Amino acid sequence: MTTFAPPEPKLEFAFEVKLQFHRDPSIENIPIGGSRGFVGVEGGTFEGPNIKGKAIPYSGGDYAHFRSDGVVSFEARYILEEEDGTRILLNNRGYSWFKDEAAAKRWADIKEGKIEGEKAVAPEGYYFRTCPTFEVPAGKHDWLNKTVIVGAGARSLDGNLIRYYKVV
Repeated sequence: MTTFAPPEPKLEFAFEVKLQFHRDPSIENIPIGGSRGFVGVEGGTFEGPNIKGKAIPYSGGDYAHFRSDGVVSFEARYILEEEDGTRILLNNRGYSWFKDEAAAKRWADIKEGKIEGEKAVAPEGYYFRTCPTFEVPAGKHDWLNKTVIVGAGARSLDGNLIRYYKVV
C-alpha cells in the first residue's frame, strides 16, 4: 500500500472584520457556572482580497459564557453583506482568556473607566482565537462554505477586530 504524508497546513489571509457592539446586561450564576453575557452587533465592516462589505446592524450578536476558570467561551452569529449584495451568515465560536493577571487587571480598569483615554489591552496580553463557519449562497463567495478558516482577534471597548485566515 502506498501512503502519502498530508501537506503541512499554511495560513493565507482571507479578510478582517471590524465590529461595533452594544452591550446588554449579563446573567449571573448560571447553572453551568460563571455567567452569560450578550453583545449585539451595531455595525461594522469587513475587507480582504476580493471581498468587502458591511456587518448588518442588529443581525445578531455574541452570547459569551464567562467561565469560572477565567476563559470566555463565545458563540456569535451575525450577517455580513458583501458590496455585491451577497449576504453571508457568519457563525463564530472561540475562546478568549488573559495570559496573566496584569493584563486582566488592566482590562478591568479600562472597563471601569479607571484608565482615562484607554480602550484596549495589547493583544499580547490575551488569547482570542475563533473557528468560524459560513452560510453563503452559491456564487462568487461560496468558497467560504468549503474552506477551513481560523481567526485571531483583538478587542476594545468599541468592539472587535478579527483577522481571518484560510487554512491552505
